[in-house]
Amino acid sequence: MNRCAEAAAVAASGPGAGVGNARLRPPIVPRQASFFPPPVRNPFVQQTRLGAARRIQIFFLGIILLPIRALLLALILLLAWPFAAISTACCPEKLTHPVTGWKRKITQPVLKFLGRAMFFSMGFIVTVKGKIASPVEAPIFVVAPHSTFFDGIACVLTGLPSIVSRHENVQVPLIGRILRALQPVLVSRVDPDSRKNTINEIIRRAASGGEWPQILVFPEGTCTNRSCLITFKPGAFIPGVPVQPVLLRYPNKLDTVTWTWQGYTFVQLCVLTCCQPFTRVEVEFMPVQIPNDEEKSDPVLFASRVRNLMAEALRIPVTDHTYEDCRLMISAGQLTLPMEAGLVEFTKISRKLKLDWDGIRKHLDEYATIASSSKGGRIGIEEFAEYLKLPVSDVLRQLFALFDRILFHYRLLQDIEYFSLYYTLGPHCLSTLYLVVCIC
Repeated sequence: MNRCAEAAAVAASGPGAGVGNARLRPPIVPRQASFFPPPVRNPFVQQTRLGAARRIQIFFLGIILLPIRALLLALILLLAWPFAAISTACCPEKLTHPVTGWKRKITQPVLKFLGRAMFFSMGFIVTVKGKIASPVEAPIFVVAPHSTFFDGIACVLTGLPSIVSRHENVQVPLIGRILRALQPVLVSRVDPDSRKNTINEIIRRAASGGEWPQILVFPEGTCTNRSCLITFKPGAFIPGVPVQPVLLRYPNKLDTVTWTWQGYTFVQLCVLTCCQPFTRVEVEFMPVQIPNDEEKSDPVLFASRVRNLMAEALRIPVTDHTYEDCRLMISAGQLTLPMEAGLVEFTKISRKLKLDWDGIRKHLDEYATIASSSKGGRIGIEEFAEYLKLPVSDVLRQLFALFDRILFHYRLLQDIEYFSLYYTLGPHCLSTLYLVVCIC
């Protein structure tokens, strides 16, 4: 039996199916009992709940701690600015040569000390495990999971390496000058060649033999809630040089640091964190990972291996979600759909089915209208056929029964074998996927 027939046989076990081998049918269960839970919870949301007692504690501690810590933070930033200004004096925003000589010897130790003092003043208690690799051993640090702006503590502990940052950030008063002192790799959103230039710059610095500072990269490219590791972008792995994985953990009873697409704002998290007596963070330096010949020619393979090692050490799963899923999630929310309707592991699906983001966003708009006009967001076989402009047939009933039983789109999208029915129904079957995702 080929895969298409197998999928059809499974589909036939659902209600409304008119064909199929009875021996292949599992017992029919109520629809509510047939839901498949998602393999991981939504990695882009964080819902920290504060009880009455906790709110009272935060209020009284905040009266004392918040003004003191805010004053210390402002003082440290003001002290750091002149040293950053000295380090970057007479240097262009986009560096062509590393900062060396007396500038580096004087300013770097002071900025490292002030960086540690800044996090200490905010109540961070840091535990460090493992050994930091030298620039020759590992030109690149890859840090995960990336869940908050407080992850900058990894930059301080690794000796102020260069980071990848937007060009606009160096224009910010005070902070921009300090950022320039890190000799960042700048990315421009208005330059169509920015991605290529950024990769070339990373390769050039990684191959400098320690002349440039090490580079620190958050390969996930966006913040998550640390429940899993999402897809690593290949930028840090394209040079084909050894990398040192760095793990971040925040083992606190109350999570006041996680900054995701849905949850507390930047200001709220800063206030909540500064109102805590202390905030624990663990930074673990894993052994340096050296790519083999195959991984040097395939950075995605190298990134995948490093991610799996880090996930195993963290004891969390991996998932193929990416930044594009965040964009779809926000779009779904704007259309008053459940935000999880946009979490389809877009990059994996787009590679297999040759889809683009704009096309999917268009489908999302279209099917949100269909969902709004349907009865409680549910449709029958006749409406299903009408939307697809297909006749009601045995094959269509099988597909409808399949979608009816496997309602949660997480499971539907992860089991790519079900797309064998796509070749039976033709191109319209692809639209069926997005219809079901949106109205479920």
